[in-house]
Amino acid sequence: MGELHFPWLESSILIPLLGAIWIRFFAHPENSLRQAVAFCALTFALTVGELIDFVTLGTFEAHDHWAFINWLFDQEVFVVDELSAFLLPLGALIHLVVVMSTLRTKAPRFSLTSTLVSEAILLATFSCRASWTLVALMAAATVPVYIELERRSRCTRIYALHMFAFVILLVLGWASLQFTDSSSEAVLIPGALLTAAALIRSGIAPLHLWMTDLFEKATFGTAILFVTPLTGAYAVMRFVLPIAPSWALQSIAILSLTTAVYGGAMSLVQKEARRMFCFLFLSQASLVLVGLELVTPIGLTGALCVWLSVGMSLTGFGITLRSIEARISRISLADFHGLNRQMPTLAGFFLLTGLASIGFPFTVGFVGMELLIEGAVEVYPLVGTMVVIAAAFCGITVMLAYFRIFTGRSNATLIPMHARLSERIAVMVLSVLIIGGGLVPQPGVASRYHAANELSEQRQQNPMTIDVEEADEVVDHSDDANETIESIHQEREYHSNESNSDSFILTPPGHIETPQP
Repeated sequence: MGELHFPWLESSILIPLLGAIWIRFFAHPENSLRQAVAFCALTFALTVGELIDFVTLGTFEAHDHWAFINWLFDQEVFVVDELSAFLLPLGALIHLVVVMSTLRTKAPRFSLTSTLVSEAILLATFSCRASWTLVALMAAATVPVYIELERRSRCTRIYALHMFAFVILLVLGWASLQFTDSSSEAVLIPGALLTAAALIRSGIAPLHLWMTDLFEKATFGTAILFVTPLTGAYAVMRFVLPIAPSWALQSIAILSLTTAVYGGAMSLVQKEARRMFCFLFLSQASLVLVGLELVTPIGLTGALCVWLSVGMSLTGFGITLRSIEARISRISLADFHGLNRQMPTLAGFFLLTGLASIGFPFTVGFVGMELLIEGAVEVYPLVGTMVVIAAAFCGITVMLAYFRIFTGRSNATLIPMHARLSERIAVMVLSVLIIGGGLVPQPGVASRYHAANELSEQRQQNPMTIDVEEADEVVDHSDDANETIESIHQEREYHSNESNSDSFILTPPGHIETPQP
């Protein structure tokens, strides 16, 4: 295992915690938003430094330099590998742009302290491998959202029931896995528990009710921060993928594919922008799980690429809706609002991020979506068709929402509607990443492909992940191939000996027999 040249991981986790303490006890309310942006920017810079340092090492995984956590626990708790190396900057970027796009008038409703604590928990989660620490971090990530719902005096029943089931299944699954041989069939029981937990956290239908309830009752920024990093997909990669057999993963892929089509269809008929965004995100996030559970190099590479593109593009799409909502209250999609003249920057960014989420050409999601469809078609052609249908539903939804919000007769307002400087900076950062990733996709795709190969090799080390029928089929094909090759060599050797033993060959009548050259 390699070693980073600086404790990037622990520093990026510590800075948001220090920022939360500072804003909670020492910061002046008028300056708290600006200081929160500074803490988030510093955290993002540390995660980018971690990514650059890790890439220069050329290894699959690495740990921190001068790791203070290791001195306390005598183990490598926080480790970065090729799966999480890009997820850490993604999580920090999501928090940065959400905080930057927060209006000063909305800061009292949007808890900056909880946001910084959630960022620290998220970065610690992405830096942690499968262990009790990861279980505790995933459970702790549900607490800030619950506290906000209670503070807003909203009903928490649906969210609490789903998250309680998620935590219980996760704890029971990991606890039973510790006492089970990973090479025996008994591992299917903890695998089923961990899979159910991951499906609840990912919002796979019919376990998605908490997600629509969250977008309805929580602040828009908190809902975006809780779902867009795709922590449920990370749970699948860490807990389920190493132990689940191929037939189990393909069953999960069918559920995810059904959710993708269902979410895309539901997004078409929504009359409220928040619910439209929720179902749109649910559809695209399910496509990521479809690729993760196909367990083919191309499909897994496409899923990892789509993971990054969905995180960036739908975060940008969400903060655009959030900025508009902060000015005109909740957005109804039943009427035409005609906001294009008053906020052209947000209009263009809305269209860019929405189309990027479905893999529009020259955007960061294009190559990933193509690889995902190609990998799905290799397993079963109908799967690829359903992926295209889900993407088509989402594309139509984006265009319908754009026409409803930004076209139509313009209405005069007494307050300025244009984007503020911080909102423009957030829009510019995401736009550069979305377009730059589409124009120069090779570095990201190459790293995701290498990570997919490494994850596939680690998965093949467990005998329970290989189906017996597939193994027998491989053996039969290999035996047939060996017999065929052996017969070809024998035939060639026979003809060679026969031609060398004869000094003449037969010729057509009327010709003289000549020696063999």
